[in-house]
Amino acid sequence: MKEWLDTTIKALNLVDSMNQPDGFTRLGYSEEELEAMNVFRNVAESLGLTVRRDQAGNLFARWDGETDHVVMTGSHLDTVENGGGYDGAAGILCSLGAVKTLKDHGFSPHHSIEVVCFASEESARFGVSTIGSKSVAGILDKTIEKVTDRHGTSVKEAVESTILNWSTVQHAERSQDDILSFIELHIEQGTQIEDHGARFGIVRGVACPIRLKVKVEGMAGHTGTTPMGKRTDALVAIAPLISFVSEKAEEFSRQSPKPLVATVSTLNVKPDVMNVIPGYVEAGIDIRSVDDDLKRLMSDKIIEKCRSLENDFNVTIKVETLVDNPSILLDGELTARVKGAGESLGYPSHEMDSGAGHDVMNMAAKWPSALVFIPCEKGISHHPMEHSTLKDLSMGVEILAEVLKQEAGE
Repeated sequence: MKEWLDTTIKALNLVDSMNQPDGFTRLGYSEEELEAMNVFRNVAESLGLTVRRDQAGNLFARWDGETDHVVMTGSHLDTVENGGGYDGAAGILCSLGAVKTLKDHGFSPHHSIEVVCFASEESARFGVSTIGSKSVAGILDKTIEKVTDRHGTSVKEAVESTILNWSTVQHAERSQDDILSFIELHIEQGTQIEDHGARFGIVRGVACPIRLKVKVEGMAGHTGTTPMGKRTDALVAIAPLISFVSEKAEEFSRQSPKPLVATVSTLNVKPDVMNVIPGYVEAGIDIRSVDDDLKRLMSDKIIEKCRSLENDFNVTIKVETLVDNPSILLDGELTARVKGAGESLGYPSHEMDSGAGHDVMNMAAKWPSALVFIPCEKGISHHPMEHSTLKDLSMGVEILAEVLKQEAGE
């Protein structure tokens, strides 16, 4: 199995070696993503699965059982720019490996099994994530069609460049009766598993974000001629907010049973000229926790701090809420079965929450869903050095095979 895993992960990543200093770039609905998905099709068909592509560009590799009800597993193959080769790909690899294992052992499914390769999971191209799985779950907002990437290509244009028709994308939705459960495997993108002496993580919930845009208006002026006491510097005014967000998030996280993280992650300074005082600043803030009340409390505290900074620095500050998505709690019964399956194989688990979004959060809106994490070395992700060992990938295959055997058996 390890040799098959090594060969297949390279094939899915379109390389002969996983050591790629510049990483991997397969943006959603790009030629590179499509090429990797064609490898998925070839591998799945070599395992005797029947592959179809839906109206949103997702691929489904099906192993027909005695019933048409589906137990589904899978992930995605698109990446961020210059990202790693395991984010998403590990879930695809282990899902296909689990099917291979079950076939090699003569298993015959009662319920049908499908391995899905979702399209465009990452937000790297359009700033919109999980387009494929939102389509499957019937929760895609079609108004995103006009959103463009940095080259001016719209979502609609990108989708249709892959021989799809945007006007029929809603037909990718699957019925509630069709799918019994969905299980996603993913690299952790952190170090909680190893920090707690476990081998795999079992995820209770996905911490969807509140995202704020803070707009600060001061007054631009000449850096050499405007006295310090007569300035209205927008960047100086917003600077205390950066440390406030970090310190308040750490305080809330210590005091709460559920962790919270918050980050001032973007700054846009205008006019952004060396000899001009910044007259306008936009700051982007990302707040995450599975405790939605705690997220909103953090948001309220940020707004309060902005009102205080307005008065202290004589600037105008407006706070806009860009995103306020409720966090997703995964199915407790299915999660317990997945946890039990892994532990029955001798692998200790760690129960945790996911600070990153995944396709599973959309599937959970409609079907019982679970998410299992395997380690990635040093928690590095979205980086060329992202890596999961063949030992951990093999464990992922074993866990998924055991889960599929239980879920798709009589």
